[in-house]
Amino acid sequence: MASEKTNKKEAPSYFKYVLVLWILFLLGIGLIVLLFHLIANGTIGYMPELTELQNPKNKNATEIYSSDNQLIGRYFYSSDNRVPVDFSELSPNLVNALLATEDERYYEHSGVDGRALLRSIIVRGILRRKSGGGGSTITQQLAKQCYTEQVASNSLQRALQKPIEWVIAVQLERYYTKKEIVAMYFNKFDFVNNAVGIKSASSVYFNTSPDKLSVEQAATLVGMCQNPAYYNPVRFNERTKERRNVVLSQMERAGYLTEHVCDSLQQLPLVLDYQKVDHKLGLAPYFREYLRRMLMAKKPVRSNYASWQDQKFYEDSLAWVENPLFGWCNKNTKPDGTAYNIYTDGLKIYTTIDSRLQRYAEEAVNEHIQELQRNFFKEKKGRKTAPFTNQLTDEEVESIMNRSMKQSDRYYRMKAAKVPLDTILKVFKTPIPMQLFTYKGYIDTLMSPLDSIRYVKHYLRCGFMSMSPTTGHIKAYVGGPNFGAFQYDMVSDGKRQVGSTIKPYLYTLAMEEGMSPCDQVPNLPQTFVIDEETVWSPRNDDHEREGEMVTLRWGLAKSNNNVTAYLMKQFSPKSLVNLMHSFGITSYLDPVVALCLGPSEISVKEMVSAYTTFANKGIRVTPMYVTRIEDNNGNIISEFTPKMYEVVSEETSYKMLSLLKAVTTEGTGLRLRGKYAFRNEIAGKTGTTQNNSDGWFMGVVPNLVSGVWVGGEDRAIHFDGLKEGQGANMALPIWALYMQKVYADPEVGISDKEVFDIPEQYRYNCSKINATQVKVTATDGEEEEFF
Repeated sequence: MASEKTNKKEAPSYFKYVLVLWILFLLGIGLIVLLFHLIANGTIGYMPELTELQNPKNKNATEIYSSDNQLIGRYFYSSDNRVPVDFSELSPNLVNALLATEDERYYEHSGVDGRALLRSIIVRGILRRKSGGGGSTITQQLAKQCYTEQVASNSLQRALQKPIEWVIAVQLERYYTKKEIVAMYFNKFDFVNNAVGIKSASSVYFNTSPDKLSVEQAATLVGMCQNPAYYNPVRFNERTKERRNVVLSQMERAGYLTEHVCDSLQQLPLVLDYQKVDHKLGLAPYFREYLRRMLMAKKPVRSNYASWQDQKFYEDSLAWVENPLFGWCNKNTKPDGTAYNIYTDGLKIYTTIDSRLQRYAEEAVNEHIQELQRNFFKEKKGRKTAPFTNQLTDEEVESIMNRSMKQSDRYYRMKAAKVPLDTILKVFKTPIPMQLFTYKGYIDTLMSPLDSIRYVKHYLRCGFMSMSPTTGHIKAYVGGPNFGAFQYDMVSDGKRQVGSTIKPYLYTLAMEEGMSPCDQVPNLPQTFVIDEETVWSPRNDDHEREGEMVTLRWGLAKSNNNVTAYLMKQFSPKSLVNLMHSFGITSYLDPVVALCLGPSEISVKEMVSAYTTFANKGIRVTPMYVTRIEDNNGNIISEFTPKMYEVVSEETSYKMLSLLKAVTTEGTGLRLRGKYAFRNEIAGKTGTTQNNSDGWFMGVVPNLVSGVWVGGEDRAIHFDGLKEGQGANMALPIWALYMQKVYADPEVGISDKEVFDIPEQYRYNCSKINATQVKVTATDGEEEEFF
């Protein structure tokens, strides 16, 4: 009886414990449910809005395409070289490798894999074995990348990291398909070395696209997903190869590969085709940088320009009004009202650049400039004033160097930091370790900053642009010999004296006034009385046919200054300035008689655009850099069309083509027919400025107008001899090499069989006109008498 009483008394105690356990269990369940409810509502941790889940805010790079649909570059912030792709653009090898390695039951769960999670807790958490695998699904990893990685900044957030990932993963599975999640995962992942997203990674490491990745390449990239810094194939090839082989084994275990294929692939070395991501590298770097600055330009405000930048402010203000591409990002807004950002909005910019012509232009510049550079080094070797002309005194050289020092970034920074002048000078004269540019690669050396400035000045610079005279499409754009070493753009930013390439504008004025290429004028020195104290008499380098009557065709072909000066006397400097402005020259032009010999500083871009008038029947076409811009969904945001302006009559353009063709058949451009063996119709003009400081060549064929400038960083840096320093030697060969490459490629559609569309009556043959001797009696300041 006593025992029964005891059991009856203990029973309530037993049930009490059971009840407490059930209460605790249900309370725990309730707390877990409450926790997930609070997480889902955003009360605890971070939960993105529904709209953000449906449209993740990724920062995508803007892609730049050539007219022949080649990717030539991207604009992106340093950590966002990402271009999204769809699932259909992923190689099956890539998807299989990811599923086999990261989430075998991917298609069986709804964001959280309970079996994998439980296995991970028991094997890795309790038994402390590394072989237990991870519990995170692909969707959870995506959730971590997109939403939780940046906010886990304290202990509480780190403790809640996994629950938050689970909730977001379930939400992602509700709003996206399995294929979309895989694509988002690959698009989001940072593969290091500025390879963000699978498209960038495929290009950077294997120079291919995601849909063309081989099995071993796909396994390499998926293997990197475990720890891209640790498994960096550029730095740790063997380590990454071992990880790749693990992925291949996983693919074989999951049935994606046979044992034989797996074994064969694991024996292969890890071979990369590494494409370093650097905006200074790749095709058309000067063009890409110019386009970037143009797109992002802000509306010009005078207070933002230095006191000496009146001309720059004028040109930018004009571009803001007339050029829809100038300041495009600040003139156009997205649907939400914010301005476009070329670094993050994933735009696609379709340019007019032809990747083939661009490559030929860069090759031509590289070939000729290196040869020219060797001759320049040879001339300056051992000279105390090098790289400057030997006509300078030591004091003049020192003055130039001091000015250059004060224009350097190092000087500006030290000056801004209020470093004393004597300390600055000491720093500039103290040798330090540095890298110096050579055409064979950078070299490490010890040199003072001041000496390094002088060293860099030894290298000649150049600018080249090629465009269609009918559409305005810029086909090739080379702003210098090497963008990494010389980033100043000598096509658009640099302006130099144009020399004799200005003469066709004066001849155009004469043709417009009724003159003809075969009209004869006296080849005699001309004297201009500027004022009571100033008399100007331009001279030629030679006296060929001096004292004779010569045709205008001969005068331009030989770039004869006597003939040019004679024409200048027939017209006012102001009329020449007005005509040149109608040709699209926006640079400042001083209306003086000396303008006819080209002292004005004008850019290559302006000159090439102006010369399109001759090949386009008197109509000038403005340079066109972009045809259209699309948003990240492929919608066209902006389209661009060329602007055309009638400058002169068709008749005048025909006359000018006749004059300019003579330059290459009997004048200063004759080496095109000799050394370079061109037999097709070419119109052109060479130009050489005083002391050979600038060498120019403007070349015109029926479907292409191109311009070249070559010179030193300073006007005092030049060849001292005319043979090496003339435009026909410095600039013309670049055009010739370029056109040889263009004509040799039938795919570009530009043939040496094309001829100018000139009516027969305007194809002048002035050789029938006999030269006539003249006698002259003239004194300075008086009008010449011709017999």
